[in-house]
This record gives sequence, structure tokens and C-alpha cells, in this order.
Amino acid sequence: MTAYIIRRLIFGAVLIFLSSVVSFTILKMSPGTSVMADFDPRMSKEYRQQQERLLGLDRHPVRQYLDWLGISGLFGDDRKGLLQGNLGVSFQYRQPVSTLIKSRLPATLALNITAIIVTWLVAIPLGIYAAVHQHKWADKLLSLISFAGMSLPGFFLALVLLWLFASRWHVLPPGGLRDPMGHESLSTWGRLLDYAHHLILPVTVLALGALAELQRITRGNMLETLRMQYVVTARAKGLDERKVIYKHALRNAINPLITILGFEFAALFGGAALMEIVINYPGMGVLLLEALRSKDQPVVMSLFLIASVMLVLGNLLSELLLAMVDPRVSYA
Repeated sequence: MTAYIIRRLIFGAVLIFLSSVVSFTILKMSPGTSVMADFDPRMSKEYRQQQERLLGLDRHPVRQYLDWLGISGLFGDDRKGLLQGNLGVSFQYRQPVSTLIKSRLPATLALNITAIIVTWLVAIPLGIYAAVHQHKWADKLLSLISFAGMSLPGFFLALVLLWLFASRWHVLPPGGLRDPMGHESLSTWGRLLDYAHHLILPVTVLALGALAELQRITRGNMLETLRMQYVVTARAKGLDERKVIYKHALRNAINPLITILGFEFAALFGGAALMEIVINYPGMGVLLLEALRSKDQPVVMSLFLIASVMLVLGNLLSELLLAMVDPRVSYA
């Protein structure tokens, strides 16, 4: 197992490096400039050239990538980069990228982790119930809800809920993470309730979309497992139905869900980007959109790097969990 993990980490490091090269290449090929000259016609040519020299954009693209990577010492340059633990300084905000990420990271993690917990706590029991009661009215109702949830785009659902609960009924805030007026004057418990109040709408949007798909997958896996011979034999021996379902059938039906969990772990930092933009949630998705629009190279590269690392770690985590749950799987 240790040798397998080491091999996967080495392969993951190569994959992350290639991903960063592709991301940098696409970013440099995209139209526009990184000094906002296309958006501010008052910027003179001399000032633009000065800013390009200051940001290192007057150098060859390969040299710029090496600067970001942190191996400019090969050219006698003392610029610090990724290998020295420096993500660079944002072109747009003129702040360290690490500071920007730290300011948005708690909001994104709170949103995605809460949505994942709510989704799994609701979807798996519903999928099991639908499989056990196949073709009954509850199964048909859950199937209808699942198909509706999977067919509705997340941004459309966000707009509908935003219009209903924030604009029409005024029971939920229209966006943000906290009340901009009275949050600081609240007690600790009041601040937590304020955060929770602002999380209801975005968590609902994320959970509804993911819940529909996860519930259908759980139902399909359970139906397939319940038809297997060992389950039929367990029932023929007179075992309690609960034990047959939750101890024998669910244990094998849950294996594909572990792979999905790995991908959801990978999406912790950016899986809700579109929804954050629609609801104006101050997370990493909005930061990525702003960075792409302004070609903020250090921010874009750092966020893509985090996404690549999380994808590699998520896949590795799902494989290790699968080996722990299923004794038939061995990576030794």
C-alpha cells in the first residue's frame, strides 16, 4: 500500500505540473492584457510598459512561467515562486495571492462542506428507501423529483429561489455571507446564526442538484445488489430484513459512491463557482471569475493549481477508502 501511495503521488505531481503548463499556455493565448489597458483607455503607453516591467510581463512567456514556478535562479534572478512557497502578488488587487485565498477560503469551505454533508445525509437514505420500495408510489415520486433536480440547471434554480425567498417573500438574504450592517454588534451565537441564515439559500441550491443525482445512483446500486444471489440466500435463511439491507446489500452498493466522494472532495474549493457568481457569494468562484476577466495571472494559476492538487488527492482518497471498505480490493 505504501509503495502504491508513493507511485500515485509521483504520478499526481507530474499531472499537476502538466496541468499548470496547459493552464498557463491557455491563459497567455487568451485575448486581453494583464494590466487592464484594454479596460482603461486613459492608460498611456509609457505607464503600461512600466507596469509590464514591474509585473514581469515584458519577459518571454516561458520565463514568466519559470518565474511563477520559482526556478528563475537559473537565470540569476532572485524572484521567489511556487517552489519557495510564494504564490505571487495579484495584478489586480496588488495583494499577496495567499492573502486573497485566505480571505475567501473559509466561505467556500463552509458552503461546500455543509452542502456535501446535507446531500449525503438525505440522498443515501432516500435512495435505499426507493430501492426497497421499487415501483411503489414513494419510488415514483422520488424518481420524479430526481429527474426534475437533474434536469434543472443550477444557476436557474438559484435564480428562482433567489427571486422567491429573497426578492418576493424576503425571508432569506439576497447574497453575501453575513449581514453587512449589524453582524459585528451580534453575540458569538448571533454571528453563527447570521452565517447559517446566509448559507441556507446557497446550500439548498447545491444540495438539490447533487441530491437528485446521488439518490438515483444509490437506488440503482441497491437494486443491482438486492438481486444478487448472496442477498437472496440471506433472505432465504430468514435473516432480518434490516440486516440484509444495511449489513449485506448496502456495504457492496456503497462502493461506487466512494468514488463520487473523492470527486466531491476535489470540488471543495471551486465546485460552486457558478452558483457563487449568481448569488453573489464571496467565495473562490467569484475570485476566479474576476481573475480570469482581468487576466490576473498569479491568482488564476494559483486557483488552477489548488484545483489540480485537490483532484489528485480526492482520487487517491477515494481509492484508499475503497480498499478499506471492500476487502476484494487490494493495491498491494
